[in-house]
Amino acid sequence: MSDIIHLLPDSVANQIAAGEVIQRPASVLKELVENSIDAGAGFIQIVIKDAGKTLIQVIDTGKGMTETDARMAFERHATSKIKEASDLFSIRTMGFRGEALASIAAIAQVELHTRRVEDELGVMVEIAGTRVFKQETIHCDTGTSFSVKNLFFNVPARRRFLKSDNVEKSHLLNEFYRIALVNPEVEFSFFDGEEEIYHLHPSNIKMRIENLFGKNLKKRLQQQLLTIETTTNLVTINGFVGKPEFVQKSPYQYFFVNGRYMRHPYFHKAIMLAYNQLIQPSESPNYFIYFEVDPECIDINIHPTKTEIKFENEQAIWSILNATVKEALGKFNIIPSIDFDQEGAPEILVNKSIENILPPQTSFNPNYNPFHTTSYHRPDMDWEKLYKGFEQKKEIQTNEQSDIKENEFLTQHTETGNEQQTIETEDVVSAMNFQLKNKFIITSIKSGMLLIDQHRAHVRILYEMFLNQIENKKGLAQQVLFPEVLVLDADHSLYFNQIKSELLKAGFDFESTEADTYNVTAIPSQLGSVSVIDLLHEMIANVKQTEQNPVYTLHDSLASTLAQAAALKSGHTLTKEEMNNIIDKLFACSNPNFTPDGRIIFSVITNEEIQSKFR
Repeated sequence: MSDIIHLLPDSVANQIAAGEVIQRPASVLKELVENSIDAGAGFIQIVIKDAGKTLIQVIDTGKGMTETDARMAFERHATSKIKEASDLFSIRTMGFRGEALASIAAIAQVELHTRRVEDELGVMVEIAGTRVFKQETIHCDTGTSFSVKNLFFNVPARRRFLKSDNVEKSHLLNEFYRIALVNPEVEFSFFDGEEEIYHLHPSNIKMRIENLFGKNLKKRLQQQLLTIETTTNLVTINGFVGKPEFVQKSPYQYFFVNGRYMRHPYFHKAIMLAYNQLIQPSESPNYFIYFEVDPECIDINIHPTKTEIKFENEQAIWSILNATVKEALGKFNIIPSIDFDQEGAPEILVNKSIENILPPQTSFNPNYNPFHTTSYHRPDMDWEKLYKGFEQKKEIQTNEQSDIKENEFLTQHTETGNEQQTIETEDVVSAMNFQLKNKFIITSIKSGMLLIDQHRAHVRILYEMFLNQIENKKGLAQQVLFPEVLVLDADHSLYFNQIKSELLKAGFDFESTEADTYNVTAIPSQLGSVSVIDLLHEMIANVKQTEQNPVYTLHDSLASTLAQAAALKSGHTLTKEEMNNIIDKLFACSNPNFTPDGRIIFSVITNEEIQSKFR
């Protein structure tokens, strides 16, 4: 029998490696820009076309490469970052595996131009599908320029699995944000086709956050973020966390360790626990947190994407992070804090004299005799008073028992509704409705009593109304006297353009003033005094989540968000007519039992349950 085990060709091995390292265009952008950072670039220009499918170009002013290095860079496991296994425990560079360029060249057409400062001429390399087609000396600027064209041209199945241009562009921007946030000293320029959507000048971290997200944060960054900072033997933590009043459903949340972006659900939980009882469970705060630890105490060699990192002292750092965030919230009087500062505290006096300590002293009467008889007399008791009224109470109890038996008999012969909470309009037998704690509506039905959450009921009513208006293009618009200005960043602008036509159907109207800036000239008439700009940002964020995790349709997402914003809030006092109107419209809905997100709207308390309270 012949041998069956053999070595794979380099081209096949590189394509297999590319399946782990290069998952989408954003992966290419990440690897190329991280190489530019490691090369000491002070300026990096990024150009994408067709969401990176046609072109991803990264141009930097780094130290460049020699002719030999330019060719060797595309070989597997060729790297300048480490030389031996022990170097894995002291990594300070972004890359170190030596797999990225070989993987990119295996599934795309790559053109490299590079020159060092000390060289008069540079080198150009063209490679595609691991095959080198050209290598020659050229005139070029100092630094390196990578052009990655036709990604997955030789793996059509992978190309078909890519998402829409909006989703892929969103992933590209996310990778750009992660690198730009941790390198504020580097100047960045980001082009989408011919349009420059970002130009970031060197700055501090807070200004970099402002320049990236200032539009979506409505230019109130100074009021929204709290500074955190702590230094211990294990870790140095600094950065910013958001105030509880500025939480949102799609927040900006970033962890960095030693200049590298990471995902860490365990540390995320530490932050969320610090905000416990300060925010709603469905909302999250913004945070930008930077860790500095000894490289020997972390392991980044876990996954090819290098975003999963293991910490040697994970539990201790968790506690430090939680306490640091709580301290920041406490300093700004957001939550009560305990002050352990000893400065100015009164001195606790200690008794230093330990001589002549005496035992406790007791006294007693030596003449006391417990068996000596005294002139004790039992107090007089009027026993008749104990039985006074006894016969009267017995008679009252007998009458109550007879009433209970009569009620039980009536209950047994009273018609009851189904055990399931399926209520029809005709089941309501009383027009006398009551409001409990300005939160619930109580009304009588044949089978007992109906308890309705007024906010959730109104959400269901408005949801079906908005959904019908959007689908039938019959939204009622109300012109605003003073138009509000909606300013969007590049990422949110993609999704706004996607839903703009649907918003027009719902009753909104917009007037474009400049790139990614709109005046809101009309709103749906049912919105009332809602903050329109906040609502639009929330709808854009929800649509972004809907496209990436398609659970609801676009119309469902928009209608649900509008209904939540316009619905009556708990604590609102209702008139009798308003309560009757909510009940009538609720049970005219296609699904009166649940809100659009699956929460129970009403509860039935049956006659039997009411009667059992009096037994």
